[in-house]
Amino acid sequence: MATDRLRHVRWIGGGSGAGKTTVARRLAAERGMRVYSTDDAMAGHVARSSRADAPYLARFLDMSMDERWVRRSPETMLETFPWFRGEGFELIVEDLAALPTEPGVIAEGFRLLPSLVEPLLTEPGQAVWLLPTPEFRRAAFDRRGWDIPRRTGDPARASQNLLERDRMFTDRLRGETRRLGLPVIEVDVGMSEDELVRRVTRVFLPGTARGDAG
Repeated sequence: MATDRLRHVRWIGGGSGAGKTTVARRLAAERGMRVYSTDDAMAGHVARSSRADAPYLARFLDMSMDERWVRRSPETMLETFPWFRGEGFELIVEDLAALPTEPGVIAEGFRLLPSLVEPLLTEPGQAVWLLPTPEFRRAAFDRRGWDIPRRTGDPARASQNLLERDRMFTDRLRGETRRLGLPVIEVDVGMSEDELVRRVTRVFLPGTARGDAG
């Protein structure tokens, strides 16, 4: 069973800009674990996908940057984005199952949708989703730079569309995790990186720190 093959995996999903990569790297360094970034695996997964098994991805790749991020509504962007549709998730599972079980793996990325991850868990505390507020997400994007909008013909419109699409995606994650009874952490501008790491640690290793998980 997939759950047996993935007992060594801890999952950190959530909205864009929530700090998933930072937290995963810090926890992995502290615990001597391996990090599996679903963002880093994207290019390889695109190469391993066909138009038949990833139709949303195929249509997305056919679009220009303006078609992707400027000319469509945030609602359409949300509903048709291939990774939000779960395309390629089976490739994530294949990758993780092929990794050594020791010393353990922290998988992170927005592609880890609650409804897809939940059947693979042996216990709810094996996964957590980070849900950034709109203010936190905007601040995170301001720090890291707005790469995608800069490559369009209307960066301001593209930025607004991305922020709104990601807000709706985060709301969807909130609803899914609530329905499935999975742990979440709300991430706001007042939360420090150290505090976020502590809260994720409390989910994965109950009793290691004081306080609640979310």
